Amino acid sequence: MDKSEFRKWSHRASDWTADYNDTLSQRPVRAQVKPGDIGKLIEAAPPDTAHDMETIFADFERIIPDGMTHWQHPRFFAYFPSNAAPAAVIAEQLATAIGAQCMLWQTSPAATELEVKMIDWLRQALGLPEGFSGTFQDTASSATLCAVLTMRERAMDWTGNKKGLFGQQPLRVYASKGTHSSIDKAMWVSGMGQDNLVHIPVDDNGAMDIGLLRAAIKADREAGYLPAGLVVCVGGTSVGATDDVAALCALGREENLFIHVDAAWAGSAMICPEFRYLWEGVEAADSIVFNPHKWLGAPMECSAHFVREPEKLVKTLAIQPEYLKTYGKEGLVNFSEWSVQLGRRFRALKIWFLLRAYGLDGLRSRIRNHVAWTRELAQKLAAEPDFEITSKPVLALFSFRYTPPGYKGDLDALNRDLVNAINDDGRIYLTQTLHKGEQVIRFTAGPFEMEEEDAHIAFDAICEIARSLAPDKEAL
Repeated sequence: MDKSEFRKWSHRASDWTADYNDTLSQRPVRAQVKPGDIGKLIEAAPPDTAHDMETIFADFERIIPDGMTHWQHPRFFAYFPSNAAPAAVIAEQLATAIGAQCMLWQTSPAATELEVKMIDWLRQALGLPEGFSGTFQDTASSATLCAVLTMRERAMDWTGNKKGLFGQQPLRVYASKGTHSSIDKAMWVSGMGQDNLVHIPVDDNGAMDIGLLRAAIKADREAGYLPAGLVVCVGGTSVGATDDVAALCALGREENLFIHVDAAWAGSAMICPEFRYLWEGVEAADSIVFNPHKWLGAPMECSAHFVREPEKLVKTLAIQPEYLKTYGKEGLVNFSEWSVQLGRRFRALKIWFLLRAYGLDGLRSRIRNHVAWTRELAQKLAAEPDFEITSKPVLALFSFRYTPPGYKGDLDALNRDLVNAINDDGRIYLTQTLHKGEQVIRFTAGPFEMEEEDAHIAFDAICEIARSLAPDKEAL
């Protein structure tokens, strides 16, 4: 492809993107295909000779969009959102065109120094105190892994990377039963082992039981284990369970634990001061993660990882072979020393564009609307005789259950059928979860382009499809 062809097809891709965004609400949210349908349309072997761009682009249009679940759809109410605000998408195009490898200051000075600034902009936006710094990881899973590795090294007096864990005092990390599976995986990768992640039971609100945590730490010390870290949850994935951050941080300090706060989804809402009660006391944490690529509007991947003492993170992860050293420069930061990855993308650019193009007030308005529309939907469903709200709204997330009066059949199966029927219908996209041993349905608002009418469509679709299932009279 020569330069003139590149210009032509770049414009074509931009036009396609604009048309896609304009017509997105007309598509079914979840891909209406079966496993293997897309694979059958793709050639079995790579071509020996080049294909022209007309053919390639036509195949893209023919095969890919209808095989995608549309995460930017205004009625994507499943999982958590993975937004791509238009202004930030433009930043991604520019970053991709530059194609920088941002591992060291010297390989990308502007990217490194912009990252320092953008982390601090986000720190201020969230109301975190001065003293927190950080970096952009790819996802919250990576940030959590970095935190767990720091827990390990700190507890082992920074000898684990060199000596390994063989023959060492076994370490313990504590988290609630409702915490994300990324903590389990971090225990695998860190070498501490999943059995040494102690899941503490939760109270009726889904928060970690602090008395049981204290007892578990005491029992572990008496049994010869070394308590190393604590993971605190704010806005859990299932139904938004949130721990008592202040109380847990106080206990963590008392027990000399490294404290990591996982606010991957809910952290975005902390740009609104009225929602910060959810993580009151967070300033006492050692490590905090939230994902701007979820609710805030930055395209994947972009996870903000804040740390109170960056030297501990760097001491855990920095490795400096001769070919990665920078001589003759003072006061620089190499963010590859703050992460597991050596190679790093230019993530700060999309945050810069995002925050400037929409402003904190514009982003706050979106989040506040999502919260208000979610609460309204929950209230409307609660008023229906055949629905029950199984977990109250936490920000823009709640769960519900279809419970037709007098129904004596398998309600779990009925609700699974309802989720499948809703997603096959295509107007909205929902997912299920287990809550207190029951199959329930999650609703979470968050699409960047969502309007109030989309919440009304959700209510209509849920009620209409639920009642169309027409349970067998014998089950009533």
